[in-house]
Amino acid sequence: MARATTPISLNKEERQELIALTSKRNVSHGLARRARIILLADEGLDNAEIAVRVGLHRNSITKWRSRYERNGMAGLHDRPRSGAPLKYKPAQIQKVVTKVCGKPLKGMSRWSHTSLARALKMPRSVVQRILKKHDLHPHRLRTFNFSPDPKFEDKLLEVVGLYMSPPEKAVVLCMDEKTGIQALDRTQPMLPLRSRKPRMWTNEYVRHGTRTLLAALDIATGKVTTWVNKTRKSEDFVTFMDKVVMEYPNQRLHVVMDNLNTHKGEAAGKWLKDHPRVSFHYTPTHASWVNLAECFFSILTRQGLQQAVHRSVKELTRFLDAFVEQYNKNCGPFIWTKGPEKLKRIIELTKNYQKSLHTN
Repeated sequence: MARATTPISLNKEERQELIALTSKRNVSHGLARRARIILLADEGLDNAEIAVRVGLHRNSITKWRSRYERNGMAGLHDRPRSGAPLKYKPAQIQKVVTKVCGKPLKGMSRWSHTSLARALKMPRSVVQRILKKHDLHPHRLRTFNFSPDPKFEDKLLEVVGLYMSPPEKAVVLCMDEKTGIQALDRTQPMLPLRSRKPRMWTNEYVRHGTRTLLAALDIATGKVTTWVNKTRKSEDFVTFMDKVVMEYPNQRLHVVMDNLNTHKGEAAGKWLKDHPRVSFHYTPTHASWVNLAECFFSILTRQGLQQAVHRSVKELTRFLDAFVEQYNKNCGPFIWTKGPEKLKRIIELTKNYQKSLHTN
């Protein structure tokens, strides 16, 4: 007879922290799966059911539940493993760290493990271990863009406030457009997935035109209201907002959007006056990351468009509508994960950037 397990009861903050772990791209698969185990346990599932859901043995479920009950979030992380210590002194380790953070060799844009090891006259395996220990990744590159908006802080906190504490009896929507979605056809048939071989397609393609997807994301449910259109003119925006209002009849709507001229023009202003239940909230200039609709577009790109083949714009339109219909069946809430410390840091860096513009 299976031993009864101690129930897990999470508070709101603990649950949000675990949900964030399951959705972050830079979190290891193992850690994300352990977070899901605890979330399923909180929902009342027993160890056998959880084991089937996450693809682990029941004993593993028991182990991670016990570690979470004893140590909280820290219990879900891997414990330090035994192994031979590094044979290099702190000064030599610092030499590796300093070198990789500096300029690479002439003619190179970044360091590789091999070029760094050669320059330092150290074994490549040791260089790899040092970089891993200090969480240094010379092959990675992230983009950023400081906002020149003088009201950056006010706009950012206004939008984040809507995400974190939505007004009572109101719906918060994130609206945006994804333009230039191409109907791309391949000149030869795609080869299917096989053991040890990925799907394959020819690098030659034929363009059949483009479409624009207008979308409004309900952050509380994850549901999206969309419209596939040829353009994104002012009249298109107004027509789409009419559709959105019909999806939420007699409800107070707070709509987050960017500063596109079609969102702030004469037609938009007139429409807003005619719909007193709707409020527009604009993200700071050059800060598209604040709009959670971008997260949905990322999902659409990775899961829908990245390997799709379309022989016409009509076929592309049908595909987009089918994707949204399927997505809405299994969608979940979108949770803002950048905490106060992260936002404070972003605001400080942006202010410093804006000050440098005035001093130069």
